[in-house]
Amino acid sequence: MAKQAVGTAADDPVHLWTRAAHQTWRLVGATVGGALRYRVTGLAAEAAFFAILSLPPLVVALAASIGFFAAQFPETRVNSLRDEIIARAGQVLTDDSVNTVIAPTLSDVLKGGRVDVLSIGFVLALWSGSRALNVFVDTITIMYGLGGQRGIIKTRVLSFTLYLIGLVLGAVVLPLVVIGPEIVDELMPEQVSFLSSLYWPVVSVLSIAFLTSLYHLSVPVRTSWWRDIPGAAFALGMWILSSYLLRWTLQSFVDPGQSMSIYGPLAAPIVVLLWLYLTALAVLIGASLNAGFDRVWPASETASARLELVRRLRRAARLDRLRGASTDEELVDLERLEKSGDAATNGENGNDQETVVRPIRER
Repeated sequence: MAKQAVGTAADDPVHLWTRAAHQTWRLVGATVGGALRYRVTGLAAEAAFFAILSLPPLVVALAASIGFFAAQFPETRVNSLRDEIIARAGQVLTDDSVNTVIAPTLSDVLKGGRVDVLSIGFVLALWSGSRALNVFVDTITIMYGLGGQRGIIKTRVLSFTLYLIGLVLGAVVLPLVVIGPEIVDELMPEQVSFLSSLYWPVVSVLSIAFLTSLYHLSVPVRTSWWRDIPGAAFALGMWILSSYLLRWTLQSFVDPGQSMSIYGPLAAPIVVLLWLYLTALAVLIGASLNAGFDRVWPASETASARLELVRRLRRAARLDRLRGASTDEELVDLERLEKSGDAATNGENGNDQETVVRPIRER
């Protein structure tokens, strides 16, 4: 009878709604707390800076690579590409910089392939772009309480790999986003015009897949891939909303003539930097949401990894204290602390691990 009464109380709708509201509040608190604790606003600015720093050398490197195949295209098309790049550069740089640096360099590389320009451009783009990805990877690792689990070299290699994957995926997704569904519909032959209805589903699925993979690979231990989908979907939705609000704000409250007169050639890069900042902020808040899910409903893999990290750090701290002990009394006290520390570690559950890991990680 007692078991039946307990089961009836657990199945009560009011109890279920109360429990769901409590868990949701815990998730919101963990997400907001993690975002504030790990300074996502400052780290998003760092990622946006390195991202915008990677764009000029990447464009120059791509133009240099086109030079190897320029002979295969009509001269008018090559000149049109050159004029378009120069026009875009004129919105960011001064006329003197465009006329003395950008235009001659483009003319030179488009006449024929320049291996030196191609190499230097891609090296600079890889360094700055992977540095932006490194901010994401490192922050996501710390959000899960696993800072120091992966070495510096492995983190940099992972950042390079993710940046290269992002370039390939961006070459597919970004043109689709820029030209829009209407132009895609015009470019489609009538026989396959029905494919234009798949525009937004394809863009959304590819974006969520990349973000989910970024979150999944950034965690040092392997968990189920689907556990990172909520943060990816939230990040994509936040990015779309913030991009729309930024565009609406600029169109409604900023006079293009006035903005150019105040900021001069910096107006365009400031807008791009703001957009990249909002993008990085959405990615980091999505990561904080996934980390919040892992705190409220911890996966066995991450819980075990956090517990092992606590034990390893405690062992290292004990060894340091033992080396510094000078008397037998101090050694006895340290042995007592060691035994009590082992008992406390063995008694920790998933919800207590963040409390234990945090002071050690932030030391």
